[in-house]
Amino acid sequence: MPSALPRTRRTRLSLVTAGTASLALLATACGGSGGGTSAAPKDFSYLSVTENTTVKGTLTTLSKGACTSANKALPLKVETVPQASLDQKLQLLAGQNALPVQFAAGNAPTLTQQLAKSGKVAELEAKLKELGVLDQLEPAAVSTIKALYGGKLEVLPYEYNIEGIFYNKKIFTDNGLKEPQTWDELVAAAAKLEAKGIQPFSASGQQGWPLTRLISGYLYRSLGPNALQKIADGTAKLTDAPYVKAAEEIASLGKKGYFGKGVGAIDYDTAMNQFLTGKAAMFYMGSWALANIADAKQDKIGAKNVGFMPLPAVTGGKGSIDQYPSNVGLGITLAAESFDSKTGDWVSCIAKNYGSTALKEHGSISGFKVNSPVLDPNEVTTQVRRTITHSSQNVLWFEALFPTKATTVSQTNAASLVSGSMSPKQFMQTVQDALDTQ
Repeated sequence: MPSALPRTRRTRLSLVTAGTASLALLATACGGSGGGTSAAPKDFSYLSVTENTTVKGTLTTLSKGACTSANKALPLKVETVPQASLDQKLQLLAGQNALPVQFAAGNAPTLTQQLAKSGKVAELEAKLKELGVLDQLEPAAVSTIKALYGGKLEVLPYEYNIEGIFYNKKIFTDNGLKEPQTWDELVAAAAKLEAKGIQPFSASGQQGWPLTRLISGYLYRSLGPNALQKIADGTAKLTDAPYVKAAEEIASLGKKGYFGKGVGAIDYDTAMNQFLTGKAAMFYMGSWALANIADAKQDKIGAKNVGFMPLPAVTGGKGSIDQYPSNVGLGITLAAESFDSKTGDWVSCIAKNYGSTALKEHGSISGFKVNSPVLDPNEVTTQVRRTITHSSQNVLWFEALFPTKATTVSQTNAASLVSGSMSPKQFMQTVQDALDTQ
């Protein structure tokens, strides 16, 4: 979320009624017109999300360093909105022909695809080729983007993340625990920690997606890497028994108290803080969390005490432990009408320098190549970078192929699933209903 995104910082869309209304506005206001102002931009305006400080910080560093000349010609200007409000904001701006030069893409890929069909989004692959910098994107990141966006390069990978479980190595050692290799071992470890008064998992129920990520993780391990593609294709339904089983497993973690008290009221930053201050032993999250782990002001347990492991295997499952969920965070895209030569200078500079700067300044891994030698800030960053290099196959996340409405329904009801106010069957039925009505 931070990524992402996911979503950083990965608060997800929660405005069902407003979002639906805005989609209608978008369809009427800009359908197929290729609208947008034709005036040359006066600044390198960037609409970001409040929760993500890494991209803003890295671009600011570039504006004062490697991209000084581009910034002088087109000054960086950042505006932020809460990520939960992002989709509505983008839809309204698109309807007003007022999209900024660069903006965080919508929470669901379908929104960006709709903007692209309306001629609002720059054809990035063609633009990057013209600028001679397409090769500055990591092939794995490009592949992930195209898997999300219907085979097109519609966003830039300011982050490239794999997901798994960060864990407190000291807590594990002190309690005689080894890295779980199976789901049963993970549940047993959580039970042992809970019995000793240690909260096993930290998660944001307010955002919802950190919980639904666990559902998809179980599905990929039990049913294999095509589990959710089958839902998108209509050859399987979330109400099928093997899919409900995944929801049951995650609901069980909540029923046993493994997420602590009041998980539905826990936001992203609080969940991160619980883990980094030693109040929870495990934290399912994407590798964007490395920026937080590298920050001594936030990380009170010390980066040396943070380990990273894949979601364990489900015994007898068709998936593999080395199939990591991957994403490009909350991708960043550019408006078509304001992409002039000055914008191109900025994009060229970003492509060549963002990867090194983000890693050096924030310990953040992006989908841009690292062109200057950078020492990893800690062992867990090295571990994650090595894992990215050697992962054999990547998968997506629960809502990756869902349209906006189903994404909203899924994430806003996740806390109800783990709190017990909604049964696993009800949860999956509710999300499937949203899919069926799109």
